Amino acid sequence: MISKKDELYQRRKNLVPNALGIFNPSSVQYAHGSVMIDADGRELIDFAGGIGVLNAGHCPPTVVKAIQEQAERLIHSSFNVAVYEEYLELAEKLIEILPHGDATKVMLLNSGAEAVENVIKIAKQATKRPAVIAYGGGFHGRTMMAMSLTSKVAYKSGCGPFAPEVYRIDYPAYNKKRQQISEEVFAEQEIQKLKLFFKSNVRSEDVAAIIIELVQGEGGFYVAPKPYVQKLRKLCDELGIMLIFDEVQSGFGRTGKWAAYEHYNVTPDLSTWAKSMGSGVPIAAVIGKAHIMDAASPGTIGGTYAGNPICCAASLATIKYMEEININKLGEQVGNIVRKRFEHFQTTYPNIIGEVRGLGAMLAFDVIKDGDDTKPNAELTKKIMETCAERGLVIITAGVYGNVIRILSPLVIEEELLNKGLDILEQVISENV
Repeated sequence: MISKKDELYQRRKNLVPNALGIFNPSSVQYAHGSVMIDADGRELIDFAGGIGVLNAGHCPPTVVKAIQEQAERLIHSSFNVAVYEEYLELAEKLIEILPHGDATKVMLLNSGAEAVENVIKIAKQATKRPAVIAYGGGFHGRTMMAMSLTSKVAYKSGCGPFAPEVYRIDYPAYNKKRQQISEEVFAEQEIQKLKLFFKSNVRSEDVAAIIIELVQGEGGFYVAPKPYVQKLRKLCDELGIMLIFDEVQSGFGRTGKWAAYEHYNVTPDLSTWAKSMGSGVPIAAVIGKAHIMDAASPGTIGGTYAGNPICCAASLATIKYMEEININKLGEQVGNIVRKRFEHFQTTYPNIIGEVRGLGAMLAFDVIKDGDDTKPNAELTKKIMETCAERGLVIITAGVYGNVIRILSPLVIEEELLNKGLDILEQVISENV
């Protein structure tokens, strides 16, 4: 007898373009907290969190109530046509928790990719420069400018030509064992490479912005070294380049702080946000220093649905709930548990588990062949993911080579449930040694 889940996937195949990826072969009909109930009534532990969207969990009751109440008052007017308080309240809240210097301004959008599109337009207008530098392994979305910035070619196949004047440099992925130098020395070497890049690829005078994920999402959870980011901030200041942090996946408690940049004692000129800021509704933001945000000409940024009242209400309720439960502390706690178990995997199964990396509860490990970090094992990674799904654990992969298993569970997950999921993952790993 065919399962309901299989029926859904057959309908999906008949109705939906094949290009829409399947990142995990699961289904869902409803969810709460850190648990999903699939189409056949099975309970699944959620370690994917809607790809980092559900830091506050599935369907927080206060967020659901806020959505319901807002839908009864106002669903849409377009902020450009009629101003409404929900947009302004959310902007005020974001400025409170994520200030960018003495004066900060906010624009709301529908998705992380849309935020990236607009942040680049703002940076170019503020500097009157055409070029943007992004990093290898970076992911910034699938719209045209965002796709141009995105590194992974599999996401870009057949979609060119891409936006011009986009340049790419290596991500500063530091590994003491591999580099055999201090983090400080490594950071200085990488900055010197960037200075050389300005001489051999694009003049610094032509660069509007450098955009970086402090913890790479799709790229495999590589973490930019603190000395590098601090030196990068200084260099951008010297050269008049806007420094943009893409915090779409790393924000709202995921690293144990509202922003990953808080770990660095560095403030960006501009930043992009989405995912967990709304518990799953389509909302995003560009936040920036006020004078930079005001450099954009009227009509060049925005959108019909941007800052929709229902989405604003959901985001306000989400942030309030996060404050009540201390989401940042939960991020630390979940991160400590997961990192300890991942390091145990690395020690116990060194033949197939490689580097463990991440920040806070944004953690991942490489799946490798023959104990060699230079031999990615995408085939085994997929097998582990699919076997976990069969046993009631939803995980997703990442990395340029598709060999990274990452954890983006809701941060509200109960410790017992978190350990149960990690036990399932370890059991599957142990069967493949």
